[in-house]
Amino acid sequence: MLINLSADGQILRFLADDDDFVELLIAKVTNKNEQNADDIAMLLANLAKADSFSRIITLIRKKADDVSTSTNALDQLLDCFVKGAEGALNKAANYDYLAYVFADLSKTEEGRKFFTTKQEYDGVIPVTKLLVFTEHLSDIRRRGVAWTIKNVCFDVQSHPMLINEDEDEGANLLPYILLPIMGPEEYPDDESSEMLPDLQLLPPDKQRETDHQIILAHLETILLLTTTREARDKMRQVQVYPIIRECHSGVENEEVREGCDRLVQVLMRGEEGEVNEAEREAMERAGVHTMLGQTKRITENEEEEEDEQIVDILA
Repeated sequence: MLINLSADGQILRFLADDDDFVELLIAKVTNKNEQNADDIAMLLANLAKADSFSRIITLIRKKADDVSTSTNALDQLLDCFVKGAEGALNKAANYDYLAYVFADLSKTEEGRKFFTTKQEYDGVIPVTKLLVFTEHLSDIRRRGVAWTIKNVCFDVQSHPMLINEDEDEGANLLPYILLPIMGPEEYPDDESSEMLPDLQLLPPDKQRETDHQIILAHLETILLLTTTREARDKMRQVQVYPIIRECHSGVENEEVREGCDRLVQVLMRGEEGEVNEAEREAMERAGVHTMLGQTKRITENEEEEEDEQIVDILA
């Protein structure tokens, strides 16, 4: 009932502003014996649309036994999400809808700081806990994770850490957002040999992400990462361009193809504005028509309409 009622903006704000109510929901969802944990996760996903809900980013509460050793509320929700996938923590829940909570919180500067800062209680950068779910079976989980990663990438200062492959200091983000947009295509040896190790020698039955909005989110994440010269150079070095080329060719969706075009414009353009003619000719042979000089930079508000959707469950 409350899930549907919270679709009303006034009721949503009323519920999200109630400290005791929010604490009750967090206490319940982090209780591994809670039978209605997924319904509560849906309700939290709605409440996260309210500006006041962002206070849970720094909310300190008692530890959630058997779930997290942290006293931070958002740490606890994240640990529930990670440990509870596919009923591993609570047989009655999968916690997938918490991904939408993270997506909304990561739209704030404070939220992005949380996801990119190593936490004292476990020594882990929070966003790295989400990366393994970019190819999860649940489309809800994949979608929320993709949006969260994209939002985190609006923090340009974190880009070096995000693309850093060092296990202790970096997130090694690139393979996790490139793998979902790759299909069963075979690449020439001179291209595949330079790709990131996790992207080489994929099986012939490799499936590309089927949700076009998730593919688009990953493309926009990659585009955000091209803000820095370091990331652009790395993407050229590890052959991101051929992957985008094949994605453009293999996905019959106009938004996805436009997203590929925008990204290719950046990867093909030289740092002083010159165009690599060999790469442009190769792209034209592949049937991709670029719009050099008209690159559309995405903004933080571009997905506002999509991200503002309320989870409306008729029950």
